Amino acid sequence: MEAIIFIGIQGSGKSTFYKVRFFDTHVRINLDMLKTKYRQQLLLNACIEGKQPFVVDNTNVMAKTRAYFIIPAKAAGFRVVGYYFRSDVKAALFRNSGRDGVARIPDIGLFDTYKRLQLPRREEGFDALFYVSINEAGEFIVEEWADEV
Repeated sequence: MEAIIFIGIQGSGKSTFYKVRFFDTHVRINLDMLKTKYRQQLLLNACIEGKQPFVVDNTNVMAKTRAYFIIPAKAAGFRVVGYYFRSDVKAALFRNSGRDGVARIPDIGLFDTYKRLQLPRREEGFDALFYVSINEAGEFIVEEWADEV
């Protein structure tokens, strides 16, 4: 049983990474798709009760937001893994500009999310943490987390 928490600003590649890496194995919990926190809670509960691996594909930039998912997952015996999408604001703005309709976040919203970003820490309950970046060829690079000294 695995709970994966994505952490990163809009346009950092989280949803694409989910499709590439976890689409066939983990349920996607995403507030943009579910529209309400009530529906998000229902799906989270269903995954936990059904012991179904899941990915929380939201920005999750604050520790208190991540705790909403980590605490019940840990209580149910899930292994909790965090993927921090390195925040290249310029690249995120560029990717965001290519989105249509409601999928495109106003630039001010992206900057606001960046300002609130708190780097994840193992003490939050993560069993493992990884950095994710995108290279010039558009490929995802995953590296193990290096705890700061």
